[in-house]
Amino acid sequence: MTPEDIRLILSAVFGIGLSVVLIVKGRLHPFIALLCGAFVAGLCVGMSPLATAAAVQKGGGDILGGTGLVVALGLSLGAMLQLSDGAASLARAGLKLAGNAGAPWASLLVALVIGLPLFFETGLVLLLPILATAAANLPEDRNGDAGKLRLMLPALAGLSVVHALVPPHPGPLLAVTSLNANLGRTILYGVIVAIPTAIIAGPLLSRFTSPGITLTAPSIELGAPLQAAPPQGVSLAVILMPVVLIAAGQIPALLPAGAAASASWLTFASNPVFALLLTNLVALPLLFGRRVRDASVQATIWAEAMKPAGTILLSIGAGGALKQVLVSAGLSDLLARVAAGGALSPIVLAWLVAVGIRLATGSATVATITTAGIMTGVVASSGTSPEWVVLAIGAGSVFFSHVNDPGFWLVKGYLGTSTTDTFRTWSVLETVVSVVGLVCVLGGSYLL
Repeated sequence: MTPEDIRLILSAVFGIGLSVVLIVKGRLHPFIALLCGAFVAGLCVGMSPLATAAAVQKGGGDILGGTGLVVALGLSLGAMLQLSDGAASLARAGLKLAGNAGAPWASLLVALVIGLPLFFETGLVLLLPILATAAANLPEDRNGDAGKLRLMLPALAGLSVVHALVPPHPGPLLAVTSLNANLGRTILYGVIVAIPTAIIAGPLLSRFTSPGITLTAPSIELGAPLQAAPPQGVSLAVILMPVVLIAAGQIPALLPAGAAASASWLTFASNPVFALLLTNLVALPLLFGRRVRDASVQATIWAEAMKPAGTILLSIGAGGALKQVLVSAGLSDLLARVAAGGALSPIVLAWLVAVGIRLATGSATVATITTAGIMTGVVASSGTSPEWVVLAIGAGSVFFSHVNDPGFWLVKGYLGTSTTDTFRTWSVLETVVSVVGLVCVLGGSYLL
């Protein structure tokens, strides 16, 4: 490595480290802290102030321009499913059908399905109160608090896995766009990786992490639904609709040339923004019926959707700014040279970079955005399937949630665990998701 390479690496580490200090010690919002880190990294590596500012603006603009609509439409769909009681109805039905013995597996399945269109935080707020109620009604001989955790931890595993690995979640979707991966194949491979990963990190792991933990009353605050739940088939159709539309975009490529031309409209329908917009328009009358024209219902839906939107959009925009500064400084080219030297598989390299940024910033989405941006040169030069690199980045982005991750404190509050026990349960669960996900990605990349 040349002195310039070393300076680049140290500048990147210093910029990211500064962001961490500002978030953890300075209590600044990640938006401000990440922007500060981006400017410092660019200036330390030798970029001019004007070039650094241009990279910050380009990175933030590119991310928000491509992902802002997806984030907003995903949040509004989640608000509809919550306020209509549709998703909660599915969760209650799934737990009731499974009975006490199958409750952990039903909890995992419900989280995997409901988590498809919902952000992790939305799914957590929606599901854990239902699971906490179900856990409180377990027979007294069901191992006490350990039995309750064995019901709630699989749901966390399911939500985390689809959040990290399965588009149309913003993180994987951003990586798909950055690396020019095939969206349909990424969804297919993501599901293949997600299922065994969720099983191992959920029902199986909870047998070992839940004993000996005492729970306190969770801090649950969830607004009451606006109405009685719609039919469960309707709610399930709304949840699956964007995924089906996006996957259907791959059908023309599988058809003969003549038939493919007549099915070309499916390619347009699979655009994530259009798929989510269409799902929103269909969901409104399906979930709320005639009440869809009620101004108070509409106001509640969009207020509920937009409350978290500002924080999410600002954070991912700042993450995009940091990514672009590192790319403009040459970090992507440096990693491409490292991969070309054969020292590390591009898949493992992508996972390691995502792990490092995740541990530093505490944000899975920022880790995904930053890593995907700086891995573009590696993927282009190595010929590695970009779909598997996307999934490796997703797996690395959830490694070991700790105190600089807002999700850590959210999970702690909803589970009712102490800080130490949150490390023993949630942090271990996330680490297992990350490591098992990497193993499955490596295996899948050799077999498929």
